[in-house]
Amino acid sequence: MRRVLALSVSLAGAAAAGAWLSAQSPKPVVVTPMAGETRLANIRQLTFGGENAEAYFSFDGKKLSFQSTRDGYPCDRIYTMNVDGADLRMVSTGTGRTTCSFFTPSGLHVVFASTHAASPSCPPKPDFSRGYVWPIYAGYDIYRVDADGKNLKPLTSSPGYDAEPTIRPDGRIVFTSVRDGDMEIYTMAADGSDVRRLTNRAGPDGGPFWSKDGKLIVFRGKAMTDAKELEEYRSLLRDGLWRPTDLEIFVMNDDGSNLRQVTNLGGSSFAPFFHPDGKRIIFASNQHDPRGRDFDLYLVNLDGTGLERVTHNNTFDGFPMFSPDGKRLVFASNRHAAKEGDTNIFVADWIDK
Repeated sequence: MRRVLALSVSLAGAAAAGAWLSAQSPKPVVVTPMAGETRLANIRQLTFGGENAEAYFSFDGKKLSFQSTRDGYPCDRIYTMNVDGADLRMVSTGTGRTTCSFFTPSGLHVVFASTHAASPSCPPKPDFSRGYVWPIYAGYDIYRVDADGKNLKPLTSSPGYDAEPTIRPDGRIVFTSVRDGDMEIYTMAADGSDVRRLTNRAGPDGGPFWSKDGKLIVFRGKAMTDAKELEEYRSLLRDGLWRPTDLEIFVMNDDGSNLRQVTNLGGSSFAPFFHPDGKRIIFASNQHDPRGRDFDLYLVNLDGTGLERVTHNNTFDGFPMFSPDGKRLVFASNRHAAKEGDTNIFVADWIDK
């Protein structure tokens, strides 16, 4: 009962925050492409400070949902805004940690993952004594909320990590979960029912997105066969950790069949998204940097041919997504940061050669 009361208060706070933020939204700033970024024009910076990432278009291309650490909050919250940066609103509860938001096809709701039900506090940061690792918080579950931050509804309630939801035009959700002991990809109906497991191999499969026609799913992952590597992966996962290195891009049918590898680059490739034509994939990778610190965006054909580097920023570019009409690209970047560590959201016109 106390948790329900706290949730009601936090949702009211989120609605109030949304109204305040709407009045304070800064205007976008046009920035110059880096040398060699010939596919990008009229790049607009939409956020200014803090950690902003995973911005994804609504189905009508008019809005973005994204996660951000800002305004004194100690960890990520979910926000929405217009594609020009206006009408900025927080739609998550204001408690716990959130990630991976996506508009429903109607635009009336947002789906995202949050740990607020496990604890209103931010979960502890990972222990880097075991190297560079990402947390796979067991408290994450997937929720749907109205676009104004009201009427929060849980879609998952299984033990362990449920996150990374994205949605196809008919409303079906694809997501990542460790409910069966490994990092695998699942789908479910819009109301959380009819859960189906699509991948079934040892290794970190996740970060899935649908093709525009909903017939294919693209994701990042790795099939692990080396016994020592597999044991280390499973040991970390038991402790809610994951080392996101040595990842490639894969594609499969919407039922999990015909799984095939698209890239074989080495390094870490992640955050893939289909071009609306269904023939190309854009993704982030550090494959060009021997130190593994610099991530840029790449374009590749569905069969793995025609690899093309899209961005040439010497820090981080990631989480790309095409607008539904393919005319714009949204991505997160460290470029033009006011201070070290800032990650901001940018939208660019896409030049299709």
